[in-house]
Amino acid sequence: MSEPTGAARRRGPFKVGDQVQLTDPKGRHYTFTLEAGKNFHTHKGSFQHDELIGAPEGSVVRTTGNVAYLALRPLLPDYVLSMPRGAAVVYPKDAGQILAFADIFPGARVVEAGVGSGSLSTFLLRAIGEQGMLHSYERREDFAEIARQNVERYFGSPHPAWQLTVGDLQDNLSDTDVDRVVLDMLAPWECLEAVSKALVPGGILCAYVATTTQLSRTVESIREIGCFAEPQPWESMIRNWHVEGLAVRPDHRMIGHTGFLVTARRLADGVEPPLRRRRPSKGAYGEDYEGPGSQSRGGSAADRG
Repeated sequence: MSEPTGAARRRGPFKVGDQVQLTDPKGRHYTFTLEAGKNFHTHKGSFQHDELIGAPEGSVVRTTGNVAYLALRPLLPDYVLSMPRGAAVVYPKDAGQILAFADIFPGARVVEAGVGSGSLSTFLLRAIGEQGMLHSYERREDFAEIARQNVERYFGSPHPAWQLTVGDLQDNLSDTDVDRVVLDMLAPWECLEAVSKALVPGGILCAYVATTTQLSRTVESIREIGCFAEPQPWESMIRNWHVEGLAVRPDHRMIGHTGFLVTARRLADGVEPPLRRRRPSKGAYGEDYEGPGSQSRGGSAADRG
């Protein structure tokens, strides 16, 4: 059995064409591609690429200035943060949440809209494997080309499970029996009708938006279309810790807000979503709202629950 696409680039001694991430004594990272006969230059001296070619991962090289650098292959989170960008990338913390809470599994059929620089596409392709299908839609041709180059650079070749289409998803979506849809775009609510026709019953829609106004409209639009279960919105934050001897404390900086995520499950055709029993805040939907709980002052206990 042949190795999965890109697997050979993730193990064994360093080879020509491999991406290498150097870490200096202050923890700073430098990423480059190994080429025979080339030199890597820093303000602390240089060393030859040939010193790393054939060496095991985790080796240490020293520059002509006698500064030690740890050499490792960049992890996927490192790679996407250092890749050339056309649009902003989906940060690793959000990509990890998408893979987990959108339940991306090997062999899944996934549609993605808003490719940007290819960060999330790379995470999705590694999760679904060669037996899956990822069809990505990107409106801008220049962004699509940058994404294509970044994805192919990471895997070392075109990925057999990936199809990239330049154009609007709502105008070009022809996929059917899709397991998962991920929308990273300004107005995901514009695609809900097309997405609902493509998703299988039980399939998951995941939207990634940046602002609270986008979040509100996305959630309310999912509710209004009537073929999804109750949407679940959230965001995640990461705080590193400083640990040195007895000095154990939160780091001074953290990765805070990058975006909001919303997931919702596709209902079977002809099924109405269950009635929401959560009472909305007074005035949340305006004075004329007549949904669940609107008659709470004279309604039943079930309506008020």
